[in-house]
Amino acid sequence: MTTTYMDRPAAAATSTRERLSLTVLLTASFTLAVDFSILNVALPAIGAEVGFSLSNLQWIATAFALCAAGFTLLFGRIADLFGRRRIFLGGIALLGVSSLAGGLAHEPVLLLAARVAQGLATAAVTPAALSLLTTSFPEGPRRERALGLNGALMAAGFTTGAILGGLLTDLLSWRWAFFVNVAVAVAVLLVAPLVLAESRPDNRPRLDLPGAITVTLGLLAIVYGLTTAGQRSWTHPPALGFIVAGIALLAIFWQVERRVEAPLVPVDIMRRRTVGWGNVAGLLAFATETSLVFLLTLYLQKVLGFSPLAAGLSFAVLGAGTVIGGMLGPKVIGRLGSVRALVAGFLVQSVATLALLALGDSATWMPLLLAATFVGGVANLVAIVGFMVTTTSGLPDREQGLATGLATMSQQIGITMGIPIMSAIVAATLHSLGDETVASTLTALRTTIAVNAALCLVTAALIAVFLRTPKPAPGHTPTA
Repeated sequence: MTTTYMDRPAAAATSTRERLSLTVLLTASFTLAVDFSILNVALPAIGAEVGFSLSNLQWIATAFALCAAGFTLLFGRIADLFGRRRIFLGGIALLGVSSLAGGLAHEPVLLLAARVAQGLATAAVTPAALSLLTTSFPEGPRRERALGLNGALMAAGFTTGAILGGLLTDLLSWRWAFFVNVAVAVAVLLVAPLVLAESRPDNRPRLDLPGAITVTLGLLAIVYGLTTAGQRSWTHPPALGFIVAGIALLAIFWQVERRVEAPLVPVDIMRRRTVGWGNVAGLLAFATETSLVFLLTLYLQKVLGFSPLAAGLSFAVLGAGTVIGGMLGPKVIGRLGSVRALVAGFLVQSVATLALLALGDSATWMPLLLAATFVGGVANLVAIVGFMVTTTSGLPDREQGLATGLATMSQQIGITMGIPIMSAIVAATLHSLGDETVASTLTALRTTIAVNAALCLVTAALIAVFLRTPKPAPGHTPTA
């Protein structure tokens, strides 16, 4: 494997380059996370100016999410085979070009094409950036700190996107939500080639095309089906058809991987408990917290009557909590180990979420909302850092792109599927209650928040049972 800058003898130079490379990678990860939510508040303005009908507005978000989730595993493997830095730089360039096109778009087709390209750029950059990060830092406190910062910025990016989207739309134009990416892409492309070393295996196996096709189509079908179900109904035949087709394709993919000479996902890696259950935890960590932001946005706007900008700004406390959680995560892991940190994070998150069931129909409940989201944000990031450390520890460098590709896929599917599922629960509850009033909306939101908290509790129990680890000896610092 190509040596990294960490192999060089000059300690001072290495330290400086490490900091620069970490800054570049974290900047890219944060920007991509922001893209998941930055346009949500601006959708009505975009529809009015570009010409989207109300029923088609959701495709601005869905086109991005489909590609980001569906292609990430494939690009993670491509980065392993052909060079992580190369794929990272190519993805950043695509992000800059597609964002410029989106900001200049005056018709729906061009805007959707730009969002598709942004999704593909996200699928390429995110696993490559994580691979470069994990292969640049050895297992232990330094890698855990880097993963903690990465996790904090990824989670905070979703919240920041909602705030930044409202600010840009109100003060400038929704187009600046695209143009910001162009500036970031140019800066990263100028610095990254100077500080990032290439990393790839010496021998390049053949790309598993049957596996790549079946897993990509399967993920696309499932994400599309979940999105459609959230918008229409869980009994909507096309939605169910896509979900079933996606599951069938993933089953075919699993059989393909057991037989091909150079599988996209070696079956052995999925049989590792830390990889399999770690990714289950990661998917649910992102699904629960991002969907909770969605539920609380409905509460702030539909129940309390906040404007989109005021609702977005209300999540600043949550954003602060995620940053603090990302910094605390490595310390918690150092004391408890990554598995126990996962369990603790989900337990505290569930308690914070349950506290939100007390919310009422007046702004006097805002202190409770702010306190609960802050604590929940800290806990969620501890769980996310634990998930990333768990799924990437104990693996050779040649498999880091695959492991981080799986982790990235889990977080992106979690972000994509959490909101449609919770939205469907809200819609079903409202339908059972009859007319949509402030009281019925509050009841529906409380019901869905309870489901969200229950998911956190179930995840904590599953991880505690299936990833049991022996208690560390005195003086030993566990990492997984």
